[in-house]
Amino acid sequence: MSDRTLIIVKPDGVQRKFVGEIMSRFEKKGFKLVGAKFMQVTEDLASKHYAVHKGKPFFDGVVKYLASSPVMVMVWEADGIIPMARKMMGATFGFNAEPGTIRGDFSCSKGYNLIHGSDSPESAEYEIGLYFSNNELVDYSFADEDWLYGQND
Repeated sequence: MSDRTLIIVKPDGVQRKFVGEIMSRFEKKGFKLVGAKFMQVTEDLASKHYAVHKGKPFFDGVVKYLASSPVMVMVWEADGIIPMARKMMGATFGFNAEPGTIRGDFSCSKGYNLIHGSDSPESAEYEIGLYFSNNELVDYSFADEDWLYGQND
């Protein structure tokens, strides 16, 4: 199995109608979608998601933000996906993000940031477990995997 990451199109991304565009970028990169849910995150779930930040001044704000509107929660798979997805997302806020990244192309905010992506294999495992059970994730192969992931040896 390849590496997996949790990607969330956050409330501002949903409200600004970027779900399809963001999914399309990951598909075009060659990532494999193995799970997806459109859902309303509760404040309790958001608190668990951001538990690593509990006690920090911004904790309450990010919890309320994630629970403020529906989100699209997805699990994507590919070898080395976490650093690739984070590069595609761009700097934390669109105000600082490079053009060509998701945040750089679609946001100029200093507070909202459209998308969440796991920052390590450990956080991916924890976060995926918050939103998905094992039977909700699908294992399958792409017909063109050799072209997507292969190497010219």
